[in-house]
Amino acid sequence: MSTDPEAREHFGPLVPGHVKVRYNDLEDLEAKLQEYNGRVAGFLVEPIQGEAGIIVPDDGYLRKSYELCKKYNTLYIGDEIQSGIGRSGKLLANDYEQVKPDILILGKSLTGGVCIASAVLASAQVMQVMTPGIHGSTYGGNPLSCAVSVEALKALKEENMIENSYKQGQKFRQGMVELQQQYPEILTNVRGKGLFNGITLNPTYEKTATDLC
Repeated sequence: MSTDPEAREHFGPLVPGHVKVRYNDLEDLEAKLQEYNGRVAGFLVEPIQGEAGIIVPDDGYLRKSYELCKKYNTLYIGDEIQSGIGRSGKLLANDYEQVKPDILILGKSLTGGVCIASAVLASAQVMQVMTPGIHGSTYGGNPLSCAVSVEALKALKEENMIENSYKQGQKFRQGMVELQQQYPEILTNVRGKGLFNGITLNPTYEKTATDLC
């Protein structure tokens, strides 16, 4: 499903039936939903794009996308593998717009980095489409990963890590904006939420991001 050429080249044949929608473009989303007239099973979206460069959508984009999905009987699938579990300053980045995905995808930080885990969460109505035995994985339901995930989520709440992520993120961006104002020939943009942030270098700047660091 990725539009990254490196994720598509030399792989195939690609599974048909996927339609690309421009990110942060509600008109394009509704046009595609109208075109396929109720035949779109799901809309998969990162509330903050990760690999694309920490792209934060306009305020209201997630909520309006969710409402369009409801209008056209399409499942809203929130990919929070990178943005979820406190990184954005909320438990989930979708929480900023009070959006509860029909399907939620989590991973990476679910165990606090201690061991491997990923999860797909959905309502019983969605999950019961798969009857027992038709879907599984070798390490699915791994008891160690599940136990560590529970403890990591407990620590996240008890140690106020989400609130800290929000506050520290504000401080970080404020500091980076001050640097941007001081060096406009180098830094052109600062963006993000919580501790999930991105900085854009002026393309005319001769050195790389590594050199700058």
